[in-house]
Order: sequence, then C-alpha cells, then structure tokens
Amino acid sequence: MNVIGKLIIDTVNLVNNFLWGKNILVVMLIGTAIYFTLRTRFMQFRLFGDIVRILGKSEKDKQGISSLETFFLGTACRVGAGNIAGVVAAVSIGGAGSLFWMWLVALLGSSTSFIESTLAVIHRDKIGEGRYIGGTPWVIKKRLNIKFPAIIYAISSIVCYIGVTQVMSNSVTESVSSAYNIDPKYVSIALAVIVGAIIFGKSKRDKIIEALNKIVPVMAVLYLGVVIFVIVTNITSFPAMFKNIFYEAFGGKEFLGGTIGGIIMQGVRRGLFSNEAGSGNSNYAAAVVDIDEPAKQGLVQALGVFVDTLIICSATAFVILLAGVEKVADGEGMILNGKVLSGMTLFQEALKDHIGWIGIPFTVVIIFFFSLSTILAVAFYGKSAVSFINEKINLNFVYQVIIVIMVYVGGIQQNFFVWSLADFGLGIMTVINIICILIISKDALVELKKYEGKLRNK
Repeated sequence: MNVIGKLIIDTVNLVNNFLWGKNILVVMLIGTAIYFTLRTRFMQFRLFGDIVRILGKSEKDKQGISSLETFFLGTACRVGAGNIAGVVAAVSIGGAGSLFWMWLVALLGSSTSFIESTLAVIHRDKIGEGRYIGGTPWVIKKRLNIKFPAIIYAISSIVCYIGVTQVMSNSVTESVSSAYNIDPKYVSIALAVIVGAIIFGKSKRDKIIEALNKIVPVMAVLYLGVVIFVIVTNITSFPAMFKNIFYEAFGGKEFLGGTIGGIIMQGVRRGLFSNEAGSGNSNYAAAVVDIDEPAKQGLVQALGVFVDTLIICSATAFVILLAGVEKVADGEGMILNGKVLSGMTLFQEALKDHIGWIGIPFTVVIIFFFSLSTILAVAFYGKSAVSFINEKINLNFVYQVIIVIMVYVGGIQQNFFVWSLADFGLGIMTVINIICILIISKDALVELKKYEGKLRNK
C-alpha cells in the first residue's frame, strides 16, 4: 500500500510540475483565449450590452433554472477565498503591474468561456420539463462520440472538487482561528453542519441553487460596498495607483529584483486560475439553464469571467495598493506600517488600515461567504460529474456526504497532497476541455452567427 501511495503522490506531483510548473497550461489557455477572441470578432466587447439585458430577463418556467441563477452558480464557483489570498500573493510577488495582466486575461478569456458554455448548452440531455443536465463530459460523448476522455474528465472534476472543498474549508477555519483564537475543530464542525443542512435540506427546487441565489448577491454587495468606500476615501490616491499599475505592467520600473517576465506571469497565472475560463468548470452550470438559444448562455458565462477578475480580483488588489504598501526585496510580502506582511494577514491589516478595527471581523465574514459559495457550487457540479460516470446507480448521495466530510477534515488540518489533487484534477480537466473545444468550436460560432442575425432583424 505504501508503494502504491508513493506512486500516486509521485504521479500527481509530476503532472502538476509539468502542467503548472512549466506554465504549459498558461500557454494553452492564453493561446486559446486569443484564438477565440479573434474567431468571435471580439464578441465580449461588441455584445456586452446584450449580455446585461439577457440577465435582466426571466428565461425560466416553474421548474427550469434561469440564466441569472446559473450566473450566480458560475460566479459562486469562480469567486472563492483564492480571490483574496491569490490576488494578494500575485501583487506581493509581481507588484501592482500584475493586476493589468489579470485584466487582460479576463478580457481575452471571456471568449473561451463563451465557446465552451455555448457548446455545453448545445450538447446536453433533457431530464424533465425545463430541466437539463450536461457539461464537458456530455459534449465529448455526444459530439465527438468518444466516452473514455469524457469519463476521465468527470473523474478529474470530482478529484478537483474534493480538493477545492478542503481548501475553502481550511480558509474559513484559518481566518476565524487567527482572528479570534477559536479551536479550528469547532469552526469546521459548524461549517460542516451549515453545508450539510443546505445540501440535504428539503426544498421544492434545487437546494444549492436556492442557497446561492441568496448568498452570492449578499457577499457581492458586502464586499464591493466596502471596497467602494475604500476607493472614495482614497480618491485622491486613485489616479496615482492606476498610473503605477500600467507603469509597472510594462516594466517601466525595475523594482527590487522583480522582472517584467515575473510581473506578467504572476498576473496571467492568477487571472487564469481565478476565472477558470478554459477549464470547462462553468459548463456544468451553463448546461442546466432553461433557455431558448445556446449563444445567450454563452454570453452570460462570459460575463462571469469579467465579474470574477475585473471586479472581485481588482477590488482585492485596490484594498492592498491603496493602503500605501511597498514591495520588499525578496518578493515574499509587502511593507505596511513598517511591518513585512503577506497572505491573508496583509489583506486584513490593509483593510484595517482603511476602515479600522472592523476590518478583521469583516474579512472573516467575507471569507466565510466566498468559501461557502464555492463549496456549494462544486457540490452541485460534482453531482453532474457523478451522474455521468454512473447513469444507473444514484451515487450523488455518497458524493454529497463526502463533500460534508471533507469540509470537516479540511477545516481541522491542512493536507497539502489534497491541495495538489485539486491542481491535478483542474489541470487534467483543462487539457481535455481545451482540446475538445478547439476541435468543435465551429458549433458555437454558428450559434453566435445565428444569434447576431436575430439581433439585426429585431
């Protein structure tokens, strides 16, 4: 058993080092994003107004799921604790300039999200009146007529989601324990009970969808409300901050051992990891919508990429940069009020610098909402993956029990191998998804053309 365990660990680390360490996925995702931006003739800019209008309309009947609800679902999965910790790390290492490259990745990557989500709506299964199921595994099986890579994708999804659940749970317990010195065990029990109550609670509609309909708007309003306050109270520093972002983005300043390559790579990787365009994750959400035209849902999911990176990630970066931080020489943190800080501590202290003592409890609340929404989203996504793997035996109950258990386990301890499994699963998913959508992207492009034709004829 030890030999088998070591082999698994070595294999996971080998694949992660190749895909993530060598930036193979970064090159694949950026190349794909540029390609689809050109093929769609910059649809993310041309049709932005129409995207917003789609969200404002009801596209559901009594049983179906609307575009707005799938937007909340996709946003919940994209927006997690990583939108704080990951962005802080990127800015600490790559400086203010890394934020510009996050923006660029989001602007380009939204076209990839459009293609993959449109394909998910085209190639899905109907399971009832106004009810659907689908995702990348269905796209591969139904369009390419091959099941093995579809099964691998579904299994990789489950592996990734179990790992993500632990990471999010640990983020909650760590923030609460560090702020109030509470035993992580009690925090993890409370979080597991909350997640279990939502997943297994009684409801006429999907319990997770209903919960996210309430959680996502609340967490967005809370977070953005505070960030707007920070911007307004530091409005005189805002122009200088923006100037510095663009100045450093193009290597206008050789600061403390940093290089232009490091700045670009930090921003690019963080943007890609955060918005997940190209991984196919959002396909599980896109496929369940009750909508008349696939291209409409592709546009909705493209907007999710904007929201994740251009709004949430930017908000985090603004809190840090407007606090007057300075980068340290070794790239392992930033100087704030004479102290070298990094990670969540840097964010908490920066927020405290802006809004006083309430910054600490506010951070705890935001981390809780961000993490809870992500856990619920992957619980929903995983149900689709499990259903694809075994259509006859309902294993969803087992999967959901595992999710609740991992919430508890992740909360009481950091298991870095499980974290590696999350990266491993996401990496495999991304490779399979990109190859798939590049082969059959014409289907989505045809839908886009049809949809734009209808817009012109209105």
